[in-house]
Amino acid sequence: MPTSIAGSNAVLRSARVVAIVTAALLGACLVASCASVQPGGRASSPAPGTIISVPAPAAVAKAPAAAAQASPQATTTPLVETPAPAGATEGSVTAKPATTPSELAAASPPALATSPQGVATSIALVLPLDVAAYARAADAVREGFLAAAASAGALPTTRVFPYAEDGVLTAFEAARTSGARVIVGPLTRDDLKLVATMALELPTTIALNQLDEGTAMPQKLYSLSLSIESDAKLIARRIRAEPPPGAASDTRLKVVIVGGQTPLLRRFASAFAQDWTALGGAVPDLYRFDGTPDAMAAMRREIGKTAPDAALLALDGGSAALAKPYLGTVPAYASGLVFEPESQAVVRDLDGLMLVEIPWIVDPNALQFATLPRREFGSSALTRLYALGLDAFRVAQAFREVAPEHFKLEGASGTITLVDGRHFVREGTIVVFREGRLTPLDVPR
Repeated sequence: MPTSIAGSNAVLRSARVVAIVTAALLGACLVASCASVQPGGRASSPAPGTIISVPAPAAVAKAPAAAAQASPQATTTPLVETPAPAGATEGSVTAKPATTPSELAAASPPALATSPQGVATSIALVLPLDVAAYARAADAVREGFLAAAASAGALPTTRVFPYAEDGVLTAFEAARTSGARVIVGPLTRDDLKLVATMALELPTTIALNQLDEGTAMPQKLYSLSLSIESDAKLIARRIRAEPPPGAASDTRLKVVIVGGQTPLLRRFASAFAQDWTALGGAVPDLYRFDGTPDAMAAMRREIGKTAPDAALLALDGGSAALAKPYLGTVPAYASGLVFEPESQAVVRDLDGLMLVEIPWIVDPNALQFATLPRREFGSSALTRLYALGLDAFRVAQAFREVAPEHFKLEGASGTITLVDGRHFVREGTIVVFREGRLTPLDVPR
């Protein structure tokens, strides 16, 4: 049964330790795992209220002989999945948390956007604005959220509840007691795990991240995130539905993956392999990325022997620019979620690369965005989070009265559709690099 946040100290501390230990074990498994995608079957239909990230089928790892040296560390843009700040260990989470009503009331963070006296709070946003590791990401989401609220004339009934390290439960209690009909947050996966573990008595809550594979979603908790898995699935469906020119049009279509070693890039490769085989494609060969010239030349020779119809680059922008020229004329796909604006020299190497990007970046002048304020961040990652904030408010607004069974939004971060009861799927736009610009793939030259 649901419990109030003001539960026993023992229960709260136990849940927090379990969450921390679980996160540590998962991190250790990711570091220890190899780059190839592990065996697995087709995805089964998820149970209502459950988010499932099915492991990918086995990919045949191809490691060129010349790539025996240690691979250079790839630089990626975190999707609010950054590890705990330096120095944060299990032992650092020892302060006694507030667990009684009076303690929670005293510890409740101030709201950044406060409803005028006598005006009830309708929508609450809970973010780690005072956690150094996540402050910039959280602030980008907050700005987008409040910009959308202002555009809708809803600022008077919208409140933001910031929190510092270990303060997510206190912030959620403050949001709940404010009378909010919808709470949006938390932003990080670890905080979401903690909220879900405590089975809190909450109104409709829209988390801006997702739980781990097979973890049941508590009642009234929804998930909306910038998931890189959705990009992988979209690319797989695109290649299957519209094979590249000159490629086979049946199950003989052959795809290879050139993959990086970070958890985010491995998730991207894994999700693509899973969806590709579920669509009837052959298990992709996986080539581990090594940026040395000898290793790249060896990879080119190996890929040339297999003559693939397409390649997935599970790499960041700089690494993709190194790898793509070695693919020759093989059509290549990637996710925009790990890209940052590159120098003109790098952009030239990416010419012809197809990737998934959010509409807010691809077509900023689109009619559906005409009433939404723009903000320049100088960072694609922060711009995407701003777009997520824009969409999160619009979703929350639609859920204020009664949560709809069906929902679809042509949003700034993509087409957002409610599936499986309480999970939102986000689908971006496939674009191509042409002369240093992102152009929708279906737009003729």
